[in-house]
Amino acid sequence: MNRRHFLLSSAAAAGVSASSLASANDTVRIACVGVRGQGGSHIKAYSAMTNVEIAAVCDVDESILTKRLDEIEASGKKRPAAFTDYRKLLEDKSIDAVSIATPNHHHTWMTIAACQAGKDVYCEKPGSHTVFESRQIVAAARKYDRIVQHGVNARSHGGPREAVQKMREGLIGDVYMARGLCYKWRDTIGRKPVEPVPAGVHYDLWLGPAPQREFTRNRFHYNWHWFWDYGNGDFGNQGIHEVDICRWGLGVTFPTKVSAIGGHFMFDDDQETPNTMVASYEFDTNGKKRMMVFEVRHWMSNHEAGIGENGKRKDSNTVGNIFYGSKGFLAIEGYNTYRSFLGRDQEAGPARTEGGSNWANFIDALRKRDRSVLNGEIAEGAASCTLMHLANISYRLGRSLTLDPATQSVVGDAEANRMFTKHYRSPFVVPEKV
Repeated sequence: MNRRHFLLSSAAAAGVSASSLASANDTVRIACVGVRGQGGSHIKAYSAMTNVEIAAVCDVDESILTKRLDEIEASGKKRPAAFTDYRKLLEDKSIDAVSIATPNHHHTWMTIAACQAGKDVYCEKPGSHTVFESRQIVAAARKYDRIVQHGVNARSHGGPREAVQKMREGLIGDVYMARGLCYKWRDTIGRKPVEPVPAGVHYDLWLGPAPQREFTRNRFHYNWHWFWDYGNGDFGNQGIHEVDICRWGLGVTFPTKVSAIGGHFMFDDDQETPNTMVASYEFDTNGKKRMMVFEVRHWMSNHEAGIGENGKRKDSNTVGNIFYGSKGFLAIEGYNTYRSFLGRDQEAGPARTEGGSNWANFIDALRKRDRSVLNGEIAEGAASCTLMHLANISYRLGRSLTLDPATQSVVGDAEANRMFTKHYRSPFVVPEKV
């Protein structure tokens, strides 16, 4: 693995060469791909922007596809072109960019294909399904000079951005540790039998790179998150946001040690990924060590540092980050809010609640043809995804990993290194050379 793909160097921050939009009136023509869940948020965001047209919508479930097309048309917008096969969409040269919100196992091959077709990309988190894909998605963005934004919303929100800046300025002193909290109330998915593929579902396209398996409801809409063929567990679902914020706030990239333990507790169901896990990382930056801990819990839990509390009402979820320094600690809740607590008496320090739009930031960078404008540039996203993948490998193997930051490989563990990639079902293959 090439270290340059994960470090923010001058090459990673440099602007790309200028090129004009396909349309003659400065309108960005964008295609939304995978629109059942988070894809609906993509549609909403772009629909509210001036001189941005949703030119196409793509989904392998025709019922979802038709629903979104009808909604867009009912809002007074022009009805977009409709696609079930993403590859056909990429043949349309009038489309400037694609915005991908498909299951995780599609993210990298779709992004690379779009880059090869000369289109910019907004790719939902996590941008990769494996460590190998983290490398390849960045390589493609660089080779084809594309603007590629990673869909971690906190990067564009005012609250977390100020929090990171305050820590850089020394608000809580020497920041030595960060924690990512992902305590979400997740009920059992039960067990679902094999059944015929529903009418209007293009199941072969949905499987894409994944192994051929018979259709079940639990392997389809949303619950695909809990199967290794398609998802990365709640670590790669909600938790990737918190891992990215941890790494961002600490100012670190690649760890020297990773250790994860956990399991699938309480429920006897079809889920493969752990619903409870603790992952610990050690970083060594110029001889200075820092630590990061990420936690997933799936059921009843306490709140921490005010995260999850909303006045007198307490949410069932605790999702956020806590940073510990020599002068105090700082908590980031969700994507918008941070609070700081200073000194031994934990006196209230600076705080802020402010949102933002990762999609608007993407369009701004696209128009300027300058990837340094991106708040969630794909090299940053790929580095955070790699941390998530390493913890999942440690969990699945049942042992700690020692890593060489120079080669970005696991020391003395061939089995772990083999898990950096996977088998791809043709023709949906992430190439060795992009």
